[in-house]
Amino acid sequence: MAKGFKGCGWAVPPFFSVRDENHVMEHVYRPGEDSYLLARHVRRLVHGEVLDMGTGSGIQAVEAAAKQEVSRVVAVDVNPAAVEAARRRAESAGVAGKMEFVTSDLFENVEGVYDWMVFNPPYLPGEGDADETSWAGGETGAETARRFLRDAHGHLKKSGTILMVYSDHTGLTASDFRRYKVEKLDEKSLFFETLFCVALTPS
Repeated sequence: MAKGFKGCGWAVPPFFSVRDENHVMEHVYRPGEDSYLLARHVRRLVHGEVLDMGTGSGIQAVEAAAKQEVSRVVAVDVNPAAVEAARRRAESAGVAGKMEFVTSDLFENVEGVYDWMVFNPPYLPGEGDADETSWAGGETGAETARRFLRDAHGHLKKSGTILMVYSDHTGLTASDFRRYKVEKLDEKSLFFETLFCVALTPS
């Protein structure tokens, strides 16, 4: 399943709860078709220092950290529960020693520059008070991705690359990618949307 999609009176749940002995961590995005599409290219391509923006459950960050070619991974999410979920996934996979975990609204608390950035943004149009930041990217679905693309340049090495996934429901336009060369790596058609995975390099 992909990110929460509302229509015709139904919704695909976009998040899950992670339970430990002390508390339940709500609203952590559950890996879905978009996650696995992106992870395939993380395994294939990334190296050096990697920033996983919007880490969610940490699936991309852990995939990256498991690679010998990757020296360091910074896992970032605005949701502290997601950061904790990513930390637990990393510890379980035995790769936490290569990782840092940061609670941040996009680049607000992020330092440094990176060889690769990985971003599975909230990319669906919002519907109001019931929106979850794990899937709702703003009124058009593109607002969070636009903020990321605007600020990513300052944290990406000149030879760096961004891996990003989004949907044909996302309101991104060609002008949103004007600072980048765009290569479509993959796409996956589902019954309610088509997912795209792209590589973005500074132009």
